[in-house]
Amino acid sequence: MYNEADSIENFFASLIPVLDQIAEDYEVICVNDGSSDNTLELIKKNNQINRRIKVIDLSRNFGKENALTAGLHYADGDAVIPLDSDLQDPPELIPELIEKWHEGYRVVQCIRADRSHDSFIKRFTAGVFYRVNQKLSDVSIPVNVADFRLMDRQVVDALQLLPERTRFMKGIFAWLGYDVAQVSYVRPPRAKGASKWNYWKLWNFALEGIFSFTTLPLRIWTYLGFVLAVAAALYIVFTIFKVLIMGIDVPGYASTLVVLLFFSGLNMIGLGILGEYVGRIFTEVKRRPLYLIKQTIGFDESPPPANRRL
Repeated sequence: MYNEADSIENFFASLIPVLDQIAEDYEVICVNDGSSDNTLELIKKNNQINRRIKVIDLSRNFGKENALTAGLHYADGDAVIPLDSDLQDPPELIPELIEKWHEGYRVVQCIRADRSHDSFIKRFTAGVFYRVNQKLSDVSIPVNVADFRLMDRQVVDALQLLPERTRFMKGIFAWLGYDVAQVSYVRPPRAKGASKWNYWKLWNFALEGIFSFTTLPLRIWTYLGFVLAVAAALYIVFTIFKVLIMGIDVPGYASTLVVLLFFSGLNMIGLGILGEYVGRIFTEVKRRPLYLIKQTIGFDESPPPANRRL
C-alpha cells in the first residue's frame, strides 16, 4: 500500500468477508510502503477491529517489488496470495484460486482477459514489452499475467532462496516453475484514487524485466559489431579497387559526418546497454537490504527465519 487511504476501507470491506467464508485461520499482511498520507493510521484502525490484519511499516518508499518481497518474507500461510489494495485484483476470485490449489497446483496465476480499461498507449506498450520479452528473455512470462496469484508454501519458501537486489517479480515468479494453473479475469478499474505509475516508471520497469533475465542484448551487440566490422572491411576493399581503377576522388564532408555520427551513436547505445548490466552488478555487490522496517504490528516479536530473510 502506497498512499492508498482512499481505497483502504473498501478494500477490507471486500476482502474480509471473502476470507471469513474460506477459513478461520488466515492473515492479511499489509505492507505500508512509506505512504505520506494517513494510510498507516487506517490500517492500524482495521487491525484493532480484526487482529488477523497485520502491518509491516517500511522506513520509506522502497518500491512495489521490494514491498511485495517484504510481505512474502513475513507470510506464514500454507498458501500465499499477493494482491493490490486498489481492488483491481478482485478478492472475489480468491475462492477459485483456492479450488485450483486443492486440485494440486502449486501456483495459480491470474491472467487479464480484457485490458479495455487501459489507454491505447498502455495496451500497445504492454504488448510490445511482452513480445520483446518472449524473444529476448531466458524466462517466458505469460502475457498479461498479474502479480495477483496463489502460491503454495513450497513455492514461497523457494522464492526466499533468490537473493537478487534488482527484482522483477513477474520474472522471478516465472523462473520458479512448478505446476501452474491459470485463471482468467476481467480487471476492474480502480475503485478510488489514482495509479502511482507513470510512463517513465513503466519504462524503467520494462527495462528491469528485460535486463534481469537475459544477457542477449550484450550478445546482439557482439553480433552487430562483427557484422559492421565485416562490412567495413568489404568497403575498404571496394575503395581500394575503386581508387586503382577510377583514380582518387575527394570524399564529401556530409558523408563523412554521417558515418561518424552513425558509429558514434552505435557506440553510445552499446555503452548504454553495457551500463545497464554494470549498474546491476554495482547494486548487487553492495548487498544493501531490500527494505528497512520501521515497525510491525500483529506479528510475534521474533523475526522471520534466517533462510527467509535477504
